Amino acid sequence: MRLAICTDAWHPQVNGVVRTLSTTVDRLTRRGHEVELVTPSQFFTFALPGYNEIRLAMAPRFGTRRTLRAFAPDIVHIATEGPIGWSARAWCKSNRVPFTSAFHTRFPDYAAVRTGLSPAHFWPLMRRFHAPSEAVLVSTPSLAAELADYGIGHSRMWSRGIDDALFHPHHAPHPAMAALPRPITLNVGRVAVEKNLTAFLDADVPGTKVVVGNGPDLEAMRARYPHVVFLGALTGDALASAYCAADAFVFPSRTDTFGLVMIEAMACGVPVAAYPVPGPIDIIGPHGRGPGSLLPMQVGALDEDLALAIRRALRCDRIGAAVYGASYSWDRATDQFVAAISEALERRKIRELIAA
Repeated sequence: MRLAICTDAWHPQVNGVVRTLSTTVDRLTRRGHEVELVTPSQFFTFALPGYNEIRLAMAPRFGTRRTLRAFAPDIVHIATEGPIGWSARAWCKSNRVPFTSAFHTRFPDYAAVRTGLSPAHFWPLMRRFHAPSEAVLVSTPSLAAELADYGIGHSRMWSRGIDDALFHPHHAPHPAMAALPRPITLNVGRVAVEKNLTAFLDADVPGTKVVVGNGPDLEAMRARYPHVVFLGALTGDALASAYCAADAFVFPSRTDTFGLVMIEAMACGVPVAAYPVPGPIDIIGPHGRGPGSLLPMQVGALDEDLALAIRRALRCDRIGAAVYGASYSWDRATDQFVAAISEALERRKIRELIAA
């Protein structure tokens, strides 16, 4: 299959979308698929207001069209609703090339946090973007149900995985965390207002709080919370060793569509505390025993009182968390991706045969 993937999120950005796409591209090429990328690295870029580390392509329309025309894909996957995504969407419609899309980020919620407007103002734009897509790939069942409520009903599942060679419980603790007073509670992610990090940092729990990640609010958070250990961004073995040094992982976001860091933390043997919202509910389950409450042990805790969830997570089963986290496989996630793309391509072919 000749597949073009168009995304406004790519290296050097460090986030779940980039890790998901780069890992999937690697798996696809290993399986013999021909993959062409359209990313911001091919264009002049400008910084997203409030996010200097996130750079968007400037006027990517012609460059996107040129790349797609030269590659002649069987199908296109559009990962993001940014300038490259809209440009790819327009090319596909003009040239009658089928495309799928993905809903990685709750853009309406993020925009609402930044503008003070209701998320309802932004959902019509999302419906318009995804309407001509053959399928909208989503990471969890609750996200699929939520999108259906907003008029985006043609979704297909595309879960996530972990790098099992990297994320496991056998790393020595990160040197910066080894001697900290326990219990150690950890958050990994972008330090930005939409991540709701203050809910974690204000929680009345004992021990030491550690934050790994960069973002537009990092310096302000350092000044506001001098008792918190901010380690900046970590990757590879350093990130895995930070997970392994923690006693509980805290995920305070109410807007993430999945939360890749949660399954990475669990694979390292760290139970998760979070709010009972989509994403955590799909992974941890309402009772901390996975979706369907089928796990024999508790691997995390969800509660509207985040401090209570943290205290409960500190009592959860670390070995069980490691086993459950390791069950998330990138190969299975890639199987889902390929199935969704192949089904979309086949549907388009059938419609064209009928029309002929």
